[in-house]
Amino acid sequence: MTLLAAPRSTAPRAAPHLRHERVLLRDGARLLAGMDEVGRGSLAGPVSVGVVVVDVSTRSAPKGVADSKLLAPAARTRLLPALGRWGLARAVGHASAAEIDEVGIIAALRLAGTRALTAVTEVVGPVDVVLLDGSHDWLSQPAQADLFTLEAEPTLPAPRVHLKVKADRTCASVAAASVLAKCERDALMVGLAAEHPAYRWDENKGYASPEHMAALRELGPCVLHRRSWRLPGTVADEILEGEPLGGEAFLGPGTGPDEVF
Repeated sequence: MTLLAAPRSTAPRAAPHLRHERVLLRDGARLLAGMDEVGRGSLAGPVSVGVVVVDVSTRSAPKGVADSKLLAPAARTRLLPALGRWGLARAVGHASAAEIDEVGIIAALRLAGTRALTAVTEVVGPVDVVLLDGSHDWLSQPAQADLFTLEAEPTLPAPRVHLKVKADRTCASVAAASVLAKCERDALMVGLAAEHPAYRWDENKGYASPEHMAALRELGPCVLHRRSWRLPGTVADEILEGEPLGGEAFLGPGTGPDEVF
């Protein structure tokens, strides 16, 4: 008996929409912020969080908006002018490699997200609800805040956080936030590549490409690497040889690669 492979679907990918946002807005929220992060699995540079604020009057997102991981770099860049006019406010917050080393990746994500929320709050006022991609609320302050908070971390009235798995694929505000964050972080890494050309950040954006890994083994990490991570060519790498890059012994939870570059 011959088994035939199922034919690939040729149906176009459904575009992100605002239906989920509108449900939350009709449930009493005045302003909703779609939020997504990039750079979580990178070996160098910041982790970045994009935010786009919408309300009940916000129209559909510009044509072509999608999860940044599904778009080619040129397609993401072409969206920037339209995204700069869409929604009520938008911002990208960053937490540096040094901050990631100091407090860990989860607290650094919260720091970057809070910085982005602070920026949009200055434009439109407090946001009522955040629509966050995924199944883990890394934005809300933990009960043991003193163990995970930087002195420089801004404080805001805590918005309600709504989690949705694959929100970056289905929710327009989150998809737009992912594009803004990806474009801004990529541009930062290209600029930093001029200061540290051996690591080829202009190509890999700080992720574990073969060229980046080879440079780390030859030169070791620079000041912009996440030095608390088990990087190739370091003592920690030798101690945990054979374990996957980003082991919890050195990184803490939630440190696996989250995207391609």
